[in-house]
Amino acid sequence: MDVFEGIVRLIADNLFSQVAVLIGIIAAVGLVLQRKPFDEVVAGALRATIGVVILNIGVEIFVGGLVSFQAIVSSAVGLEAPTASSSLTDFNAGPGSVVPLMIAGGFVVHLALVRIFPAARYVYLTGHLMYWMSVVVAASLVEAFGEVDRWLLAGVGSILLGCYWVLQPLWIAPLMRRVMGNDEVALAHTTSTLALATGYGARAMRLGDPDRHDSERLRLPKALSFFKDINVSTAFIIGVVMLVAILFADPAVVAEQMAGATVLPWVWAILQALRFAAGIAILLFGVRMFLTEIVPAFRGLSERALPGTRPALDIPVTFTKAPTAVMVGFVVSTIVFLILMGVFAAAGWFVLVPPMIMLFFGGGAGGVFGNAVAGWRGAVFGGALNGVVLAFGQWIGWGLYAGTAPELATLADPDWFAVGWLVLGVGQVLAPLGASAMWLLAGAALVVTVLVLVAVGRRARARGVDLEAAPEPLDADDLVGARAAPGRSGAAAASPTAAAAEAASAERAPAAAGAATGGRPGRLEVLAVCGAGMGSSLILRRTVEQALERIGVEADVTHTDLSSARGATPDVVVAQPTYLESIPGLAPVMVPIESFVDVKETERRLRGALEERGWL
Repeated sequence: MDVFEGIVRLIADNLFSQVAVLIGIIAAVGLVLQRKPFDEVVAGALRATIGVVILNIGVEIFVGGLVSFQAIVSSAVGLEAPTASSSLTDFNAGPGSVVPLMIAGGFVVHLALVRIFPAARYVYLTGHLMYWMSVVVAASLVEAFGEVDRWLLAGVGSILLGCYWVLQPLWIAPLMRRVMGNDEVALAHTTSTLALATGYGARAMRLGDPDRHDSERLRLPKALSFFKDINVSTAFIIGVVMLVAILFADPAVVAEQMAGATVLPWVWAILQALRFAAGIAILLFGVRMFLTEIVPAFRGLSERALPGTRPALDIPVTFTKAPTAVMVGFVVSTIVFLILMGVFAAAGWFVLVPPMIMLFFGGGAGGVFGNAVAGWRGAVFGGALNGVVLAFGQWIGWGLYAGTAPELATLADPDWFAVGWLVLGVGQVLAPLGASAMWLLAGAALVVTVLVLVAVGRRARARGVDLEAAPEPLDADDLVGARAAPGRSGAAAASPTAAAAEAASAERAPAAAGAATGGRPGRLEVLAVCGAGMGSSLILRRTVEQALERIGVEADVTHTDLSSARGATPDVVVAQPTYLESIPGLAPVMVPIESFVDVKETERRLRGALEERGWL
């Protein structure tokens, strides 16, 4: 028995507790199951492993920048800097090392529920949020029950995650259909509770008419466009706050945080803001790198084993429907958060940290869903609500996760608060019964999920809806949704930015034709771009690959975020119109795409753009 325990401990300490190694193994298995060549399996496993290492480096940099930020701002406003007995880095090295197991187990539970119950017809494919929600659930369980057996934690966490990934696309589905105009894709994003509150709240308060007050009739200043780049907006906002804080902070505190640096304090403040933004960028790059190998394996499984299901995708799939609403929501969300930051400081409550990524995507979600129900007034309401939720959630969440990973409060989306706090609250009620009571929590979640799926299925059958029918292919007019303006069709009807992108493409056509005399490159370099370069661009990359295969064009397709794209030199860029506006002229061929999953429409757009260039 001692020998057996020693072997198990050896495997656990050197394999399952090493997140990077485990992710690499999972990626390798996924690639082998897809019958990839040996070289692709090795390269994919190593890329996934390196991605996790990079992610952890980004976390360390972010945590260091967070400590300096909170210490300086706390001194400036006369508060004690928030403290905690643990950090996200410590948690990932300890109980959080089971997160990869929870992701894998949770996705198996998710797919099983989707396979058994026709009502659960959406497959959750936003991989980076699978990772973060797994961390939230793990931290919530540990806060409630203490450090328990890792396999118990992984098993219970897998069930809770699988249930969440099934239910989340369902509860937002009615509003998602209103935004998109169809049921081709679902939403898989941890801003869903905010979108839900915004949509039904704006309707209950009768804030406006979605057609008469449509945000797309507004025109925002071009000077605000730099906020689309998360790295730039993070560095800008954090830098301004740090510079102001240093003017009022205790010089001794500033000197302590500078730790012997020889530069001037204001120069150090700017460098810290840049370091903070760099930590976030590195973190996202690491997540993107390992998801490149993990998510396709999941997607391949869902396509083969679950025909007729719809993909549930990242929040940017909604942004093409109302890009002005996205910016309205983001700007309002940021302003409200900064105002509350001052209020919190004046009241002596807490030192808030502007979470620019969550302000952008959460504000954008609030803007889009609010606009779909009440026009620009709903977008303003959604953005303001996001700012309030993130501010109070950060204050409360820091204390709740002080013993595990308090930084989760500063990185959080609204669903992190809703799901994490629910798990934590119920867990604390059950904790006196012992660690085995965790199974009661998992069982209750599973029972509730099954009851919901049965009820949804019965309701659908009563209405004569065939839940097992595959979605019909969409044409160009379907993609713009029901709210396209009269007299306009295709991408130009989807949004002003779509029209601008196509107009810019038309302006480039004569020059492109003239430059085409040399013929196209032997193998095209194609770049799929989205805001964070993770879930959405990864799905778009797969769609583009399929479209190019149908066209018969050989190409290497990669994906990235908006910031990284600026340093690339591809032959073709494929992205949403709003992102193409931010990188004009990056490639000889710029292709605006509205639907990330419609291969037929993507093929049509790519074929037309390549023909204009003379490359077909």
